[in-house]
Amino acid sequence: MSSVRQRAGTARPASVWRQTARDYFVLTKPSIMLLLLITTVPAMVLADGGWPGWQLVLATLVGGVLAAGGGGAVNMYIDRDIDALMRRTRKRPIPSGRVPARHAAIFGWSLGLASGPWLLFTVNPWAAALALGAFAYYVVIYSMYLKRHTVHNTVVGGIAGAAPPLIGWTAVTDSITIEGALLFAIVFFWQPPHFWALALRLADDYRAVNVPMLPVLSEHETKRQTFLYSILTAAITLIFGAVATMGAIYFAVATLGGLGFVLTGWRVMRGSGLEGTKAMFRYSTLYLAALFGAMVADRLLIG
Repeated sequence: MSSVRQRAGTARPASVWRQTARDYFVLTKPSIMLLLLITTVPAMVLADGGWPGWQLVLATLVGGVLAAGGGGAVNMYIDRDIDALMRRTRKRPIPSGRVPARHAAIFGWSLGLASGPWLLFTVNPWAAALALGAFAYYVVIYSMYLKRHTVHNTVVGGIAGAAPPLIGWTAVTDSITIEGALLFAIVFFWQPPHFWALALRLADDYRAVNVPMLPVLSEHETKRQTFLYSILTAAITLIFGAVATMGAIYFAVATLGGLGFVLTGWRVMRGSGLEGTKAMFRYSTLYLAALFGAMVADRLLIG
């Protein structure tokens, strides 16, 4: 009997530990980590003209995870009041009470600020400055001001989200070039259609907490701009291909994938209500992954 109680007592702390670890992982916003992986490594391969080596890739990714994960955690700390009121976010670790707000803030700031020294000593000053700058921008400019004060929050706030490919490029080249800037631009212009597709579905939640997302102010204008940004994104991918002298694999994916992105944006704009928004959210993710994957395949297979 006592052995049964002992095993149960051991299992409970282990279960609690797993839940705590899961909650702190959620604080880092894993979906942003996926964007980091999708865009950083291909940028490094392009900059190097081949595989830049595991040591540099892993060091850069660790620095990116520290910056992005720290930014996500601090963002959840700042947004804890509205997260508690929104259906989509009320079960997050802080509003649910599973992680104390102060602990989340310390965790986030520690991760984010550590990205600078880590990248400075393992990669180069450019990568360190860009990662630390993206963290500061996301936390201070976007989370503390833009999100709750301007309808342009998604577009202007996207500067931080578009940093990973530029960080990957500078990690290899130790400089900012036109190719790196265009990689940044691809992700920057891709983000609004992607996030507006979700925001359109959550407009009531944002309206209830007085966050001035574009869908809260005008569904029609959101759909129109979704279409326009899809065109801009597709155009920039082709400009990048010409500047970076990409090959047939990249241009095939950029052309066909971009056409699909534009058509999906058109469907959102012309549709009634939420028609096409779910398809846009899913397609945009696959499109970005395919585009950056094609960059790697093109460079490694064609050269």
